[in-house]
Amino acid sequence: MDFARLELLKLLAEDSRVRTRVFENYETLDAIREADILITYTCDVTPSLAAQEVLRDWLKAGGRWYALHGTNSVLRLLENGLWDAPRWAPLMMDLLGTQFLTHPPIAPYTVTVADPDHELTQGIEPFETTDELYHMECHGDLHVLLETECTEEGTGFVEAADAIGTHPVMYIKRHGKGAVLYNTLGHCRGHYDLQPMLDWWPTVDRCAWDLPVFYDLLRRGISWIKHRETA
Repeated sequence: MDFARLELLKLLAEDSRVRTRVFENYETLDAIREADILITYTCDVTPSLAAQEVLRDWLKAGGRWYALHGTNSVLRLLENGLWDAPRWAPLMMDLLGTQFLTHPPIAPYTVTVADPDHELTQGIEPFETTDELYHMECHGDLHVLLETECTEEGTGFVEAADAIGTHPVMYIKRHGKGAVLYNTLGHCRGHYDLQPMLDWWPTVDRCAWDLPVFYDLLRRGISWIKHRETA
């Protein structure tokens, strides 16, 4: 999380007009209400219902939200050793447009362009990345920009068998005057990031963060969310 936070802050700092506030959860409600844009990179962080309602109203009024990687996850480890994705935050997942369910083992896969004419993907060529390939439950009308084909079941998840198929990698979901831009890429993990489950992880994993195209997508996304509808 610290690596991703630092990289995102560096990208935001490329525009000297941007002022940032950083939080570990969604519960500072006035900060959401007062924000022009929102960027989230979280895992298993579920807003309270009050915070979800503030996010809903903020989006409808014109807010733009760039949600990354595990923002759409609710995870619980069961006694049988499998991870479950309980449907405990339906409003949140409706806002985001998806809920994470499973992913196969981290391995190379190809990301293809579903809408080559959109400003966020224009000129982007299909690319290979080694990352978590998200199998998700979709909610509502999604404008899919990038997608991928999953050919393996998820590993260690309750709904693993349903992972095979085509899944969005980046998409837009609109809400009133506002919108969510979701990008599933960006898994990263350092030696100490699995505490308290593990004291030490043997590798430093950067996945899509090692790719120039990922930074291109991040920059395009930040530029896109800064343009709010005024009418």
